Amino acid sequence: MPPIALALHGGCGTLPQPELPPEAWAEARTDIAAALRAGWAVLVAGGPAVDAVEATVVVLEDSPHFNAGYGAALNTDGEHELDAAIMDGATLRAGGVCAVRGVRNPVKAARRLMDAGGAVLLTGPAADAFARDAGLEMVAPTWFTTERRLANLQQMKARAAAGTTAAASEAEKHGTVGAVALDRAGNLAAATSTGGYTNKPAGRVGDSPIIGAGTYARNDVCAVSGTGQGELFIRHVAGHEVASLVAYRRLSLDTATRSVVERIGGDGMGAGMVAIDALGNIVAPFNTAGMYRGWVLPSGDLHVATHADVAFVARLAGGAA
Repeated sequence: MPPIALALHGGCGTLPQPELPPEAWAEARTDIAAALRAGWAVLVAGGPAVDAVEATVVVLEDSPHFNAGYGAALNTDGEHELDAAIMDGATLRAGGVCAVRGVRNPVKAARRLMDAGGAVLLTGPAADAFARDAGLEMVAPTWFTTERRLANLQQMKARAAAGTTAAASEAEKHGTVGAVALDRAGNLAAATSTGGYTNKPAGRVGDSPIIGAGTYARNDVCAVSGTGQGELFIRHVAGHEVASLVAYRRLSLDTATRSVVERIGGDGMGAGMVAIDALGNIVAPFNTAGMYRGWVLPSGDLHVATHADVAFVARLAGGAA
């Protein structure tokens, strides 16, 4: 039977370990594991990879510990503008929404758009209206706001006034969530969701909803979800670049992703990725102090990490013998 596998990231903007109490790290790791269990349940039941990555990202969007959905970053006007995308590697169908304000789970809106089969990307009020008409749960924009993100916004505004924005930590600036999966049929998929970076200009759109930049999947090659400064992922067309290095230069997935992360990091910015190939190999390179991440190997072994150490959590049912 073909292998199944799943991986996620919760953003490369993790704080230095001493800056959060142990219980906060424990809660984040618990939510990462819960997201992986949700996606794995889809794969074990024989569901498609695209369903698995959607289910995984929904759990992360509903957690206050990540910059997507509930707990997302605020722009310079103190408002949320959320982006998300999903891609099916079997068909190259994709959907993305950007600058949405009222849909509780932007990745669900991206999925509905993909399934509708027309536009690939909708923005702003039109994307919110599409989600509402599709019957998705809508919330007041303030539902996404947490005390942590309000504090981040004030910190970044103070840095901007003092001219010290460049010295801000990755955690102060940005974060993203994403997932990649391989299903029983050998199909790959990727999904990504974000609130963008703190104090971003109103109307700014990053790489997450841009197919080929922050999100990309192609059967028999790889699926990729990125995290970091979105403008650089767009300029490097990062997701597609990884797939091209694997498909045309025959690089390993590890070498290809590290090459792209290093190139983006060479511009002085934090960057990270999770990626999976057609054999179920998983990589998660990053150039920052830490990156929320986790995966379930074809064996069913679930691992979770925030910084350098990777913790084995459990062996889930349904893996390869």
